[in-house]
Amino acid sequence: MRFGRRELADLAIAWIALGVAFALFFTPPLRQILLAGDVDLLLSGPVFRSFALSMLTAGIGFLLHELAHKLVAQRFGQVAQFRADYGMLFLAVASAFAGFLFAAPGAVYHRGRITKRQNGLIALAGPVTNLVLALGFAALALFATGFLGTVGTFGVGINLLLAGFNMLPFGPLDGRTVLSWSVVVFAIAFVVSAGSAVAVFLTFGIGL
Repeated sequence: MRFGRRELADLAIAWIALGVAFALFFTPPLRQILLAGDVDLLLSGPVFRSFALSMLTAGIGFLLHELAHKLVAQRFGQVAQFRADYGMLFLAVASAFAGFLFAAPGAVYHRGRITKRQNGLIALAGPVTNLVLALGFAALALFATGFLGTVGTFGVGINLLLAGFNMLPFGPLDGRTVLSWSVVVFAIAFVVSAGSAVAVFLTFGIGL
């Protein structure tokens, strides 16, 4: 897999920004701490724990999702690069600070001759990666304790959320591209990802 300097910088900045956004969203006290400007609390263990938890779950889920798109695109002979959307990254952090979350950090853009099937497989690679990650985090949640167990629990929920959301057949989301290629493949992927996400959230909920 080949990367340019700008692409590596975009990936790193998007990963950090999403880590901050998810930490703020799932840990409401962080917003009060920031507003109060309490330096001691900002440097405390719980704040770093929330940020680390977010980076290791939402951050990794996003990063590997985008790298899966890039890898498959390059396998099909495409020129593919991730580009961060800095306006949307700012919106992600600002919305999380306000108490809701809207995250569209950027995308992998690819060009070159390609079939509808190949384009569908490139799109499908992202949500499938999140489903595989959810299985890996589930094993961590079952067998690890303490902070690693918490990482596993949140990793399951967040990766299922990412898979289910990206399989929606609207706008620039992956689901629309998959649906335009194959109704059957879309239906299977959508039911598995969205169904698993709904089941997990209704059964266990999620929160830091």
